[in-house]
Amino acid sequence: MRLSHKVRLLAGALVPLLALTACSGSGSSSGSSAGGDEQVKVTVWSWDGTVERAVPGFQAANPNIKVEVVNAGSSQDEYKALDNAIQAGSGVPDLVMFEYFAVPYFAVPGKLADLAEFGVDRLRNDYVPAAWSDVTVNGKVYALPSDYGPSAMFYNAATLKKAGIAEPPATWDEYYEAAKKIRALGDDYYIAQDTGDIFFLLSLIWQAGGRPFKVDGTRVHIDFTDPGTTRAVAFWQKMLDEGLVNTKITGWSDDWNRALNDGTLATQTMGGWLTSTLPERAPEAAGDFRVALMPQWQQGDKVGAANGGSSFGIPAAAEHKEAAFKFLEYFAHGGGLATRVDAGAFVPNTSVLENKEFQSKANEYFGDQKTGVVLAEATEIVGSGWQYPPFFEWARSIYGDLASPFYTSGKGSLAEILEQWRQRCIQYGNEQGFQVD
Repeated sequence: MRLSHKVRLLAGALVPLLALTACSGSGSSSGSSAGGDEQVKVTVWSWDGTVERAVPGFQAANPNIKVEVVNAGSSQDEYKALDNAIQAGSGVPDLVMFEYFAVPYFAVPGKLADLAEFGVDRLRNDYVPAAWSDVTVNGKVYALPSDYGPSAMFYNAATLKKAGIAEPPATWDEYYEAAKKIRALGDDYYIAQDTGDIFFLLSLIWQAGGRPFKVDGTRVHIDFTDPGTTRAVAFWQKMLDEGLVNTKITGWSDDWNRALNDGTLATQTMGGWLTSTLPERAPEAAGDFRVALMPQWQQGDKVGAANGGSSFGIPAAAEHKEAAFKFLEYFAHGGGLATRVDAGAFVPNTSVLENKEFQSKANEYFGDQKTGVVLAEATEIVGSGWQYPPFFEWARSIYGDLASPFYTSGKGSLAEILEQWRQRCIQYGNEQGFQVD
């Protein structure tokens, strides 16, 4: 899951994507990796604590496979360490966690194993289409989805009521009107905060029908002027220009926690994974928060987007591929899935999302709302056709550098920032051996 603290990557620290040749290591290993009496150790790099919950059950059923789960740090730290290990030809783990947008970064230059050799296609129907698309690069599947972030609006019902708003805004026009009412409550009250969260802005663009990134093999086209993108950017620009968004509070900060706790920050439009994070961040607001679908661009529509989510892939240089896939299938699809869901993982498996028990479970923190029903629907309506460029891991850090002056000074516009970002991405992508325009 992407709980995105702002982190920077220096461009010089990144290994050129197409110049790096994945080391073959010991290859796919033999059948002894997943069967027989030989003891095999599978090393898993993950920042998702629920994965470790699946280890005891797996090892009980597979006594010849020992699983070691290692937290390699933040996602950026992990990606850098993996690149270094592949380049060095040693220390490559058997299974690695990737945010969805990072899968192409490793798959395109051949650093991930094609999972077709393990018959992965038989698992396709247990995942919502959008998540399966996220792990598919150029027609090949390189990872299995492990958690998902359908965009949803988390709102403080008590704050909305205080502002005279009986129901959560169903459209972005209603959201705009609600923002003015909430702002009128006092200097500290805002409907949302934003200090340059590219994933939030992209979720607005995604839902509005914008598809700014088009990827075909090593060819990448970037365009922030299509109608859907223009509409979403103009709307959020209006929100910022009219002072309806708090641009001082950064997500995941202590100030953010305080504003969520005291109700002065009325909504958060984020990934569904926030259901497991919000109670820790805003315990004093227990019972006040609810979750709803994203507001729609047209009344009566039901279109969504995604914000974050993760998957697991097997490096091409991994030593024990068979054993790694066996554990991957267990915790992302099989017997270990329920354990992870019980521990708070929000997964894109239809076997879970369509389960009556999952949908009927009341969430005490959210005022006994059946949040599973809302998030299951949010997952099903994610718009199709979204793509990230293979170098998005680099691109997201650069966006923060470009956006920061705008959010601190108010000078310029989101459209100008996106054009600057596009130019930087074109330059960088071409330097890495892609064909970007």
